[in-house]
Amino acid sequence: MSTTDGALAEATEIAQALAGGPVAVSRLVTGGRNSRIWRVASGDRAFALKQYPSRRDDPRNRLATEVGALRLMERHGIDTVPRVLGVDGEHGYALLSWIEGRDVAEVGDADIDAAIAFLTAVHGLRAAPWAAEQPPAAEACLNGREIEQQIQGRLARLRDAARDEHELIDFIDNYVALRLAVESRKAHEAVAAAGLAFDAELPQEWRSLVPSDFGFHNSLRRPDGALAFLDFEYFGWDDPVKLTADIVLHPGRPLEPTKRQRFRQAATRLYGGDPAFAGRLSAYLPLFGLRWVLILLNEFIPERWQRRVLAGETGSWSDVKARQLTRAQEFLASLAEKLEA
Repeated sequence: MSTTDGALAEATEIAQALAGGPVAVSRLVTGGRNSRIWRVASGDRAFALKQYPSRRDDPRNRLATEVGALRLMERHGIDTVPRVLGVDGEHGYALLSWIEGRDVAEVGDADIDAAIAFLTAVHGLRAAPWAAEQPPAAEACLNGREIEQQIQGRLARLRDAARDEHELIDFIDNYVALRLAVESRKAHEAVAAAGLAFDAELPQEWRSLVPSDFGFHNSLRRPDGALAFLDFEYFGWDDPVKLTADIVLHPGRPLEPTKRQRFRQAATRLYGGDPAFAGRLSAYLPLFGLRWVLILLNEFIPERWQRRVLAGETGSWSDVKARQLTRAQEFLASLAEKLEA
């Protein structure tokens, strides 16, 4: 039996157990880049079966995080996300309600407003029962020092894992690192001018529950035109500045300048109960941009590439690395434009 056949057989067995009857299972080629998504048909019903990376490959408990987030939202009536219908924690699967929809190819003003409405509902859960049980968001950034450390960690990992990739090393040493030195100095100065401490953790009262890695790349347009939101493996407590920066900058679904401005202004109103939110966002946005440059280069790291392969990546490693280096170079070149308010 091939690896593909074995994966399908396992998914079918688990889907049948979770759905409680005979099923037909097919792999969705548009599934996530880290997790596998299977479509499950049982009679006239359809479900999504999500298979999470092994804890051996990723120590974060993505399944528990997403299931906890979805159940919290269900308890509080947020209905623009899937429902959890069954969990196989031993094998790393969750059976979710099926949401019919298509890729959000174009983002309009109404979509920006729908995203803000969803984030407003999630922000409102901060004091709700079970909210305190939610974990920190993946790679939470609660002060400027943490952002710098994450960037430096990514730089070091790339240099170590891809030391023979001369074009990559030239790019990160002679472009990214030099830009980091400039933007880091500016961020320190901006934070100090605002009367803030660069390395002081954000107080709990200004943190929020956030669907980290949230954006229109993780959305579906339903037949009626409304949006549904997917993928909460990174959900948890964080500074909403990071969430806002990621949506404004995300290379997976770039926003037009007017849409970036609309979202940034709306997020500033949403999280503006924190008087320092706008200042932190302006100070840290360039650093988050450099962080995204390095995220685009994840495919150079062998274990990250293997995770992509397991999730269904079909391109050759050399071709994918060349593509991602070009994307990272283009993103850095356009970063100044992306940072405009």
